[in-house]
Amino acid sequence: MTAVLPVRPLTHSGFAHEKVVAATGERSGLAIIVAVHSTTLGPALGGCRLWSYDSWGDALADALRLSSGMTSKNALAGLDAGGGKSVIMLPAGTALDGDARRDAFLDLGDLVESLGGSYRTAEDVATTSADMAVIAERTAHVVGLPTETGGHGDPAEYTARGVYAGLRETLRRSTGSADLSGRRITVAGLGQVGSRLATRLAAEGAVLTVTDFNPGRAVFAAELGAEWVAPDEAHRVPADVFVPAGVGGMLSDEVIAELAATAVCGPANNQLASPGADLALRARGILYAPDFLVNAGGVIRLGDELSDDEAVLARIDAIERTLGEVFDEAERSGVTTVEAADRLVAERLGAR
Repeated sequence: MTAVLPVRPLTHSGFAHEKVVAATGERSGLAIIVAVHSTTLGPALGGCRLWSYDSWGDALADALRLSSGMTSKNALAGLDAGGGKSVIMLPAGTALDGDARRDAFLDLGDLVESLGGSYRTAEDVATTSADMAVIAERTAHVVGLPTETGGHGDPAEYTARGVYAGLRETLRRSTGSADLSGRRITVAGLGQVGSRLATRLAAEGAVLTVTDFNPGRAVFAAELGAEWVAPDEAHRVPADVFVPAGVGGMLSDEVIAELAATAVCGPANNQLASPGADLALRARGILYAPDFLVNAGGVIRLGDELSDDEAVLARIDAIERTLGEVFDEAERSGVTTVEAADRLVAERLGAR
């Protein structure tokens, strides 16, 4: 059963969600939500998250928050795409594989198709390019297909490149130089993006401290020549830049109060655990690179599948310049970098 919900509790830069569709998958029996925040710049684009939530309300709140963030990300990336997100709610302790996994993504494909092209999905947390191939059996409104079928596969490499570009500008503003050699960088999270980024930073001579909730990643840390610390200690390590590269909400009030870094720049979505966290960072003199700008490399690749790699990489590298504009606006207007980024988003949306 599918329901179209007139949900408008969250706004971003004055723009409420346009449509939220919730369904119980006919094959899988799982709760599926698609949130379309804005189509002002074009069809909404944003990945599908497969996750366990404590309640259906939590799943809905996540879809609303993430889709709003995609409006900002896509606008700042210069894409002709709005913001959207989909969530498949997985019961706690459930392993979704085989036919059960296939059924879930066929169901999502049907829901995406029902929106008539107003939303394109892609991979996100706990989903893969293989899952996107299953969705493509039910709708053409999906990107990030496997390379063997002509798609671009996992976009983690492109996301890591964009974060690297953001790190350079963050260092330039906080230390006076974009050179990574000898800079103390803490990377919290060694997944697909964090590990790629850490590898590049190590190659450029950064002094790395790393952590991950998977203790097995300590072997990878040793291979890089990085110092390994426990996850709850990483933010206390003195650093030029702290890189949140794991779960969202990492920058809680407690972590911000204890943070021993000069700046924050990383790929994790929704890094700020609560409203006003950007103010707390500014009050401590910690420069914050908005996550929805610096982690846009992957969506730039997925949102521009027809362009060749050279053109796409140039757009990803331009994150460095855009972040510079955000820092300039924040300094000029005396606002946080998040507020400054929101102003640039509003300007682009208002120009349409």
